[in-house]
Amino acid sequence: MVKVKDFEWIPGMTVKELVEAYRGIGYQSIELRKAADVIVKMKKDNSKIFLTFTSNMVTSGLRGFFSQIIKLGMCDIIVTTVGGIEEDIMKASGEQFSVGTFEADSVELHEKGINKVGNIFIKNESYMKFENQMNELLLKLYEKQKRWAVSDLLKEIGLTLNDEQSILFQAAKNNVPIFCPAITDGAFGFHLYLFQQDHKDFIVDVVKDFGNILYCTTHDEKKGIIALGGSISKHHALLSTLLNGGANYAVYLTTAHKTSGSMSGATTEEAKSWGKVKDESDIATVIGDVTITFPLTMIAAMEQLKEEKLLKSIEKEKTEEKLNEKKDLNKLKKLAKS
Repeated sequence: MVKVKDFEWIPGMTVKELVEAYRGIGYQSIELRKAADVIVKMKKDNSKIFLTFTSNMVTSGLRGFFSQIIKLGMCDIIVTTVGGIEEDIMKASGEQFSVGTFEADSVELHEKGINKVGNIFIKNESYMKFENQMNELLLKLYEKQKRWAVSDLLKEIGLTLNDEQSILFQAAKNNVPIFCPAITDGAFGFHLYLFQQDHKDFIVDVVKDFGNILYCTTHDEKKGIIALGGSISKHHALLSTLLNGGANYAVYLTTAHKTSGSMSGATTEEAKSWGKVKDESDIATVIGDVTITFPLTMIAAMEQLKEEKLLKSIEKEKTEEKLNEKKDLNKLKKLAKS
């Protein structure tokens, strides 16, 4: 049995060393350390990793971290809510959100055309610019084909973005499908509706995409889930693992509690009763703000994987990108001479 051990700061300690020290502190620090261990195990076991998150996390600065995780090969399938799609596109187009306060007067903000997400502020103008961008994107998509599964549509949009910190861009570039079962639940859905009024043969097929997520994995493959928050994004991934024999690994990070009886508060242990997670699976549930718990958990896991040379190298990818740029430049020079 592990004994409680007094924590001490060591100058120069890594995130991995910090989280390792959580082993002896107690309370939620124990679960956080366990969560990092489970992520390492799912990666070492060559599991298909589902990463799920809600839109408020894309509103925050975690957006760039999610795109980096995709780049580093730490997830194979993404499930999110439509607000995250919208705000990723907005930020890829140069929109910036502001950090305010939780206590800011909401009525006053409304009068100024500012929307509040916790302590993050988004101007109405951001959504107005998004509307113009959506009209252009949908017209291009329509010209290419009339019927789209949601994940295929999102990949196509991702290919049009030129932002290394964009989730859609990195997912498209690295062939990581993004599923958004509630695609109509936001401004994105409203613009789909408006576009369809003038283009009756334009169809976004949500049912087909359900088949797509099911065929992302098989019964025989190892499966892992990293679920941030709850909502439909968490359940959609778990449902697909349930129909494919259950997940072998599961990490939940949330502020919700099991006493609510909600999907957001449901623990990894509860998931076993449904068969969403296998009886013998490695699991961890961390209660706390994901903007704090997730970077600590994931960085600790990635530092461990990097030490064991099991993490995709950013330096190698940057070198390859530079070589490709040089090749493209040489091609242009040859064309110019000819």
